[in-house]
Amino acid sequence: MAMQLNTLVREACEHMCPLPPVAGAVSAVRRRVGAVLADWRVSPEIVEDSLLVVSELVTNAVIHAAPPAMLRLSWVRAGGTGTLHIEVTDAGPALPPGQSRLGIDPDECGRGQEIVRALATRHGSRTHAGGVTRWADLVAV
Repeated sequence: MAMQLNTLVREACEHMCPLPPVAGAVSAVRRRVGAVLADWRVSPEIVEDSLLVVSELVTNAVIHAAPPAMLRLSWVRAGGTGTLHIEVTDAGPALPPGQSRLGIDPDECGRGQEIVRALATRHGSRTHAGGVTRWADLVAV
């Protein structure tokens, strides 16, 4: 019976963080997320990948999207599995499609999406009245 109770225990945590559209925001947010993941005791097997996914999603919002932007993390542990859900919501593209910001190397664009795709168990985006939300889930077993 005790074993069955342990598998039914569900723990959930959530953290939200506004993303300032300034240089240095990505590294500051990454440090903050690292501290949050440590407090939540997120499975070490996904922490480094999670920090990289956070960096890529936040970078996309800070460089390519209009403010405001918000990072939302949630960690759900149930039974022997934990899922970290990462999402970044922004106000949508800062520039019309086809235009790029000065100083951004066009060869660098799109690499973040590939990194997220490679590391996340699931990922995606949704467009809504307030802008765009890009998300990724990382699962630890």
